[in-house]
Amino acid sequence: MTTDWKLIIQIFFSFLKISPVTFGGGYAMIPMIEREVVSKKGWITTKEVTEIFAIAQSVPGAIALNSAIFIGYRLAGFRGAIAALIGVLLPTFWIVVLLSIVFFLVKNNPYIEAAFIGIRASVVAIIAYAAYKVGLTSLYDKATWVIAVLSVVILYVLPIHPVFVILGGIITGLGVVRLRNYLGIFTKLDKESERMD
Repeated sequence: MTTDWKLIIQIFFSFLKISPVTFGGGYAMIPMIEREVVSKKGWITTKEVTEIFAIAQSVPGAIALNSAIFIGYRLAGFRGAIAALIGVLLPTFWIVVLLSIVFFLVKNNPYIEAAFIGIRASVVAIIAYAAYKVGLTSLYDKATWVIAVLSVVILYVLPIHPVFVILGGIITGLGVVRLRNYLGIFTKLDKESERMD
């Protein structure tokens, strides 16, 4: 199997471009990744990227790194995963090093503190937008809505780790599909299957 170095270089530069302009961490990076790999490059579909984000959230590690690795691997195997990982990490590493130095020099500056107020508010909007985009393809029937609402309530009310909520979602999803199959009810596994009916 020949290595498509052109694609690997494109993967590297795509994630290198995404990383330094995404404030707020992994969840804030989701819309940028989707725009780059789905809308601009057309490498994968919205459904595929949503599934990648779901998997990336269910394994240990930062969602941005996990997503980059999964997408890179999906596109170009192991070399693609490494290219995406380095692309995401490299700018962030240098920015953090520089910001650490600058922070100690200007940490009591009121203008810097005011800027962070605006950045934090913007990050909330970006994360809400990411949740909306993922919800468009993930919430498509009563069962998925009930699972989502119950998960939010459980996370809000109980001091439970999100991993247990994800495991509960997996078990509930398997149980719902098995029960529907037992009752002879067709189970839609995504919105596309809903459109085919």
